[in-house]
Amino acid sequence: MAFWLAAGFISIVVAGIVFLAARRPAPAQAPAAAYDLQVYRDQLAELDRDVARGTLSDEEASRARTEVSRRILDADRALQAAGDRARGNALGTAAIGAGLIATIVGAGWLYTQVGAPGYPDMPLQARIATIEEARANRPAQATAEAQAPARPETATDPEREALVAQLREVMAERPDDTQGLTLLAANEAMLGNFTAAHTAQAHLIDLLGSEASGRHYIDLAEMMIFAAGGYISPEAEQALRAGLALEPRDGTGRYYAGEMYAQQGRPDLALPIWTRLLADSRPEAPWVLPIQQQIEAVASAAGVDLDPALLAPAPGAAAAGGRGPSPEDIAAMEDIAPEDRQAMITSMVEGLADRLAREGGPPEDWARLITAYGVLGRVNAAQIVHDDALSVFADAPDALALIENAFRAAMARAGAE
Repeated sequence: MAFWLAAGFISIVVAGIVFLAARRPAPAQAPAAAYDLQVYRDQLAELDRDVARGTLSDEEASRARTEVSRRILDADRALQAAGDRARGNALGTAAIGAGLIATIVGAGWLYTQVGAPGYPDMPLQARIATIEEARANRPAQATAEAQAPARPETATDPEREALVAQLREVMAERPDDTQGLTLLAANEAMLGNFTAAHTAQAHLIDLLGSEASGRHYIDLAEMMIFAAGGYISPEAEQALRAGLALEPRDGTGRYYAGEMYAQQGRPDLALPIWTRLLADSRPEAPWVLPIQQQIEAVASAAGVDLDPALLAPAPGAAAAGGRGPSPEDIAAMEDIAPEDRQAMITSMVEGLADRLAREGGPPEDWARLITAYGVLGRVNAAQIVHDDALSVFADAPDALALIENAFRAAMARAGAE
């Protein structure tokens, strides 16, 4: 009720001011014209008296009457025009008044249609409770995948499709082969078959049990998110939380955690996640640009002034990253806490992967990336880089040999671990 009283009072006051301004008459011209008309008529009478007194001849009086008569006609026309303007102003004022009434009534009607009449003010805690209820009841993964927009057609590699088809047949006969499931999930994702990819990845995690790493869960969440067209479902959130519980510093997982809260109307939770991730990341990390493109809007929604430094990478940082960890780099990290060392190695590897994806590089860099993924236990990522490198260096036998040797070593290391 208070809202309606305040809104009504303000509307009436504003409408009244506008209406009074419209009613204010223009500078008066009619009285001046009427006064001139009376003066001219007095002049005609005076001419007759001057002729009678003999101070003017008939000829002079005739010329004077002609001039005064002309002025009388001009003054009469001005008086009539002033009357017409007055009548026009009255009609315009009436139209403005009707328009103001229609505006107020129309605004009230429109609010009843698109607004929420009678809806009480919602305190912050009540809003958060409403958002959390919506989060708990949001669509499941299967529903989101069914409603996701169709992905645009992209060129595919016939050889890869044939290999994946064979791999599917093999896995149908050996459904509990963890190495085969790892390759199947990675290659299904490369083909854009994200539903099949996360199905294989979920089965792989079930088989690994307690041996499943945080990266396994985060890869599962990412496949689900891609399958749902970018939407983060409750199932994807569960996988994401499981992965971050095992690897809390994983950049990909932290990025999707912030994206999840941003999607679900909790910018107050998304902002600190992304802020800390930007502070921990090298500029070439793949999640930096997507965060920078969204974080200003998230900060505005959270009611927080964003530090401009977060949007600008540190000078020289790009040059320092992107080559991947060398043996010297890893040796230099021996005195660092294990979780920090792992995070730094992961960041350097992601920087190298991002640079190769954007700019390419010599076969030694591709081999280094494959080796690094093997060290990190990311077999599916190593497989993807290996396959891409085979396409890039198809006409360079020496490069292919280097790539194959690195891949076999990475697979052997991952299998030994």
